[in-house]
Parts: sequence; structure tokens; C-alpha cells
Amino acid sequence: MISVEELYALFKRSSGITTDSRKIKDGAIFFALKGDKFDGNDFALDALKAGARYAVVDRFLLEGTAYRGRKCIVVENSLEMLQKLAAYHRRQFDIPVIGITGTNGKTTTKELVAAVLAKKYDIVATQDNFNNHIGVPLTLFRIDEQTELAIVEMGASAPGEIAALTKIVQPTCGLITTVGKAHLEGFGSFEGVKKAKGELYDILRQRGGIVFYNADNEHLCEMVSHRQGLRTRKYGVREQNVKILPATTEAPFLRLELEHDGKPVTITTHLVGAYNADNVMAALAIGAHFEVPFHKAVAAIEAYTPSNSRSQLVRTGHNTLVIDAYNANPSSMRAALDNFALIDFPDKMLMLGDMLELGQESSEEHRAVLQQAMGTAPAVFLVGEEFSRASRTLHADPKQVKAFPDIEALKAFLQENPVQGRTILIKGSNGNHMQRVVDVL
Repeated sequence: MISVEELYALFKRSSGITTDSRKIKDGAIFFALKGDKFDGNDFALDALKAGARYAVVDRFLLEGTAYRGRKCIVVENSLEMLQKLAAYHRRQFDIPVIGITGTNGKTTTKELVAAVLAKKYDIVATQDNFNNHIGVPLTLFRIDEQTELAIVEMGASAPGEIAALTKIVQPTCGLITTVGKAHLEGFGSFEGVKKAKGELYDILRQRGGIVFYNADNEHLCEMVSHRQGLRTRKYGVREQNVKILPATTEAPFLRLELEHDGKPVTITTHLVGAYNADNVMAALAIGAHFEVPFHKAVAAIEAYTPSNSRSQLVRTGHNTLVIDAYNANPSSMRAALDNFALIDFPDKMLMLGDMLELGQESSEEHRAVLQQAMGTAPAVFLVGEEFSRASRTLHADPKQVKAFPDIEALKAFLQENPVQGRTILIKGSNGNHMQRVVDVL
């Protein structure tokens, strides 16, 4: 069996790492990973034919003997070897690495932090949603001799996953954005969420790293206080006497007013939702810690425009859309509905998709969110079995609430019954594909 050190020597002479046999760069190393519906070992020979220098496999190939031997590297477990190699690569660089996790806001926070730190440093940051057991190693492989700082987003849906990822990432500092009711099927309870996310704090305490935490958040304050010896830097809207300016139809984006060097400063973002103020303050706190000039940090935040179905405002030829459809859980749903209710938008409408992976609490949480939704807008369109059941249980007025089994059914209805002149909040777990409704709005 090849050792991590021997494989790393081959990696240093390669053009990079890939796990997709359809996207092979000449000279790359292909890792054959397994999924629910595929086995990468079946595509190892295709990867080699497409130009991969080596294929790391964990199953002997039954055909193509010409590609065996030194081109096919057989290991016990391809995924574990990918993670070990990424961790080994990470250890070659003595640079600050920021680990970011949380129930809500981690991707937006990561994007804002990256924008701020890029004003001073050559950075590597997680791209898209590469925040799992495969995406995190691939992010680390992008670190090279020019990298001065890395920002790594880490997601989890079960206990132990954050601990496993932090052992790969080896962060020098970190941030938990929020803790809330999400992935309860895996975590079991809200306390399970707190314990799992807190694994980042535990490892940073062991490593002597720094934790940035929102001092306005009682759950995070509790988690910090229970870990004696933790090095911390706090931030917060209330903690720092920040004023969130009212959003209007003319100025729908988040605006904050704060004091810097004794003078008032207004920050105008391109983010929809007052709940994003915490994410902005996190980026400012991390920027200040790494000595990014304040005016450059503000400029970076003001220039950032979301394009990933998160806190995104889109004006079509017919309607104004507030798209927050990448993911959803009870806390993020309530925050989005609260914000939507506060803004004086005309002719409001909601299009909400099921919140997935809530386990035994799913029915109760969907009923609670639907009750809030019915008090927020005169028209509520629902997608998914859980919201449909909640609608029936609450005996919702069909003139206000319409339920659809899936996104295609909603799209078909809207094509027959076009909506115009409305301001529409679109939100739901990613598995509902709520962003597809934009095409008919």
C-alpha cells in the first residue's frame, strides 16, 4: 500500500486532484469515490484515458490490465486517503486558516469574510457549497505557496462531522454563525445541534485557536462560557450599538449605521434581510483582527452581490423576487418571514418549500411556520408534502393558501395563472428546487 507521503510526492508533480472523471485535466490525479448511485472505481479507466496521470482506487479493476500497476494506485479507502492527503497538504503551510460553520448564514458569512480579507491577502476560500467531507479536502488542495490565508466553510448533518472536518482543516481560528433546528434527523435534537457545532470550539481550544462569536446570541454565549480557556473575540449588532436602518421599496437592501473612530458610518449592502447584519458584523470583526483597513472592509462588503439564491433580490419584467431558496430550517424561515413582514413591499406573496430533515419535529415546525406565513402575506403558495399536510391540519383558507406536491406542479399552475406586480419571497430547502419557479415569474 502506498503511504500518504509517497502519494503526496506524486501529487506535487501532478496538475491537481479531481473526483469527476468527466472533468479531467491532463496530469491530474483522479480519486475514485463512491456515492449512493455511483462507484467512481467504474470510471477510473475512463479518467486515465482522458489524461489523468494516476487513478486512486479502492477496488481492483476487472478489466483494462494495461492501466493497472503504477497508474492505478489501490488503497483501502479512496475517500479516507483523499482526506488524509488533504490534511497532510494543509500541514505544509503555516498560514491562518478560518473555519466557518453554523445552522444559518455560514455561506454568506464566508463570502463576506473572503471579500474583506481579499483586500489585503492572497486567499483561498470555499467555492459554491463545497463544505462537506469531499468539498473540504478539495478546497484545501487549492492552497499553494502564494496563499496567505484560507477560509473554509464546513457543513454537517450528524454528530462528529464537524470534528472530523476540523481535523482535516486544522483551523487556527473559527466562527459558528448560529445554532438552530436543522438536520434534526441526524442531530436528534437542538441540544444535539449545539454539541455538534461546538466541536469546532473544542478543537480550537485544544489548538489554542481563536473563536469569533456573536455576543448577541445567547446560545453561542452559553457555548463559549462552558469552555474555559477558550480564546475569543466577540462582535454583535447590539454589542457594538449598531443601528439597522429601515428597508423600503426604494431601498430594500440591508443598511447599517455604526460608529468608527468617533464618526458615524453607513454601510449599504446588496443583501436582503436584517438577519444578514450578523454576517456583516462577523466579517468586520475578522477583518479588524487581520488588520484589514476599515474603509477597505466596508468597500468589500458594499461591493458583494449575492448570486447563489441566498438573500438575493431580483426584479423580473413582471415581479420583484426575494430569493432565499438555497436552504431552509425553522429559524431561517422565521427570520426571512419576519424581515419580509417589516419591509413595506406592495402586494406581497410567499412561495415556501418544505423544510427537510427535521425528523419527529417536522409536522409541528411546518404548522408553526405556516401560521406565521398566513399572518405575513395574503397569498401563500406551498410546495411539498409537509406544508400540504400543515395546510390541511390548520384548515387554511384556500383563497389564501394553495399547496402543491412539487415545484413542477407550482410552475404549471403559474403558467396557467400568471402572477404580475407582486413582491414574492421564495424560500425552501434545496431539495424542493424552489429556484426553478423564477423562470415563470
